[in-house]
Amino acid sequence: MVHERPRQRGIVWEYATVSAKFRLLATAAMGALAFGLVTSQASAEDAIVGLITKTNTNPFFVKMREGAEAKAKELGVELRSFAGKYDGDNQAQVEAIESLIAAGAKGILITPSDTAAIVPTVKKARDAGILVIALDTPLSPIEAADATFATDNFKAGEFIGQWAKATLGDGAANAKIAMLDLNASQVTVDVLRDQGFLKGFGVDVKDAAKIGDEDDARIVGHDVTDGSEEGGRTAMENLLQKDPEINVVYTINEPAAAGAYEALKAMGMESSVLVVSVDGGCPGVNNVKDGVIGATSMQFPLMMASMGVQAVVDHAASGKKPENSPGLDFFNTGVELITDKPVDGLPSITSEEGLKKCWG
Repeated sequence: MVHERPRQRGIVWEYATVSAKFRLLATAAMGALAFGLVTSQASAEDAIVGLITKTNTNPFFVKMREGAEAKAKELGVELRSFAGKYDGDNQAQVEAIESLIAAGAKGILITPSDTAAIVPTVKKARDAGILVIALDTPLSPIEAADATFATDNFKAGEFIGQWAKATLGDGAANAKIAMLDLNASQVTVDVLRDQGFLKGFGVDVKDAAKIGDEDDARIVGHDVTDGSEEGGRTAMENLLQKDPEINVVYTINEPAAAGAYEALKAMGMESSVLVVSVDGGCPGVNNVKDGVIGATSMQFPLMMASMGVQAVVDHAASGKKPENSPGLDFFNTGVELITDKPVDGLPSITSEEGLKKCWG
């Protein structure tokens, strides 16, 4: 998930002390979690868990924090939450990690703003014996964290690519595709969604770790949105100037999709262009219902954070680290395709069903 448009530098330090110094009774294992760890609360007494998100205003991260708070309260540990003022505020995340190291935290859950620049500071935390789990956005390299709990962002992109291709049918061979990405940094989540969409649509992506190197004539171009509605509108306007016959629009997230739709509507093109996206926020699912977005891939931020807190408590008790999903280098928290225009061979749920699962 990505969402914020950069404005000014600054740090938002926001402590969310969920429940401090609850004395817990030693218990037997409470059953295996999906990733194979057992619940053990005996050594969780007085433990500090840090949650560091990209912002504290994005609905995705608000829901993530809610999940962390609820699980921390259930387990009787203290949650300290930190956020940058905008998506990309790496310095805020560096300072948050340093604060948690000084506080003796047992674990840190982080959605990294800069997946490579934060790695040296993450290493300091791990060297201090702190379990570090990346949420939603893998570090670069992914093994720089002890574990990653995330949507399979490549699969999320692939789903909407497959849907767009199947929806166009024979017309997919002559499609004109606009790619509305995040920013020039090419963070992992941006790359994965972009490349997943292209693969699903049947485009040769060349280097799967790089945006924009494809040579398929169907790609009109790439532009950046900063994950915002304003950015989506501007990027769409730019690409329409390049080719006014665009008929497929990939967007990094649903706010960017909403902005792209407004630009298309201003040109009288809203009914002739397929817009696809990733997120699963309630506004985005409503936009599927209203025909603004043709299909979106839903992810589950509350689950990521809740499982992260549980993993820190389990690690404090047993020393065991979370296991990856089979065949992956992270733990997959799931993704579902939401559309009211299903296609054969591609599992999906309707917007009405999606509204029962959405966030924000």
